[in-house]
Amino acid sequence: MKKGSGKTAKRQAQPQRPSAKPARRPVNAVFLVGFMGAGKTSVGRALGQRLNCIFEDLDDRIEAREGRTVAEIFRDAGESEFRRAEHAALEHALAELQGGVAKITALGGGAFVQKENAALLKASGVPTVFLDAPVEELWQRCSRQASESGAERPLLQSREQFRKLYETRRRSYSKAALQVQTGGRPVEEVAAEIARTLGLKKIALRSEQGEVE
Repeated sequence: MKKGSGKTAKRQAQPQRPSAKPARRPVNAVFLVGFMGAGKTSVGRALGQRLNCIFEDLDDRIEAREGRTVAEIFRDAGESEFRRAEHAALEHALAELQGGVAKITALGGGAFVQKENAALLKASGVPTVFLDAPVEELWQRCSRQASESGAERPLLQSREQFRKLYETRRRSYSKAALQVQTGGRPVEEVAAEIARTLGLKKIALRSEQGEVE
């Protein structure tokens, strides 16, 4: 009896292990990736309006944090400095999302190609959506936008270089959680497909972080 009681006491003395709590997944948080001209901004805005949440272009956050434009960062400090600023801005954006902010974020064409950024996004659990279209349509969209805005875009100086860069980056884009075609499709249709596939629902109230753009 005494021996048995000792075993019982020993069992009772063992502390219980706390159950692991699953990481909190942000609600209505999505990152849009893809090549230039894929429609990340237009689709992102439409998706934000559909879900009643904020849309942000990560490049805008970079410029606000650095106090200069993306073009100025490239010109004055080079691509390595821009990638550093880009990664820091992404970390900051993800920290906000973990706090419960509902936001659709568009990444620059080269952001998801960087392995450290892709790893950061995967670890966060926030879904990434690859917006794609035939490369010829991407070229035409970008050429039209540049013509209308009067902006000079180095990548548009050579159709062949444009195609090669697209094909190189596409391999990285394809690792996104979801791929959606935008070629020849209305923006609202694409936004609706993303919301339906990911099970995203319209939120009742706008985030206190700001209004939908």
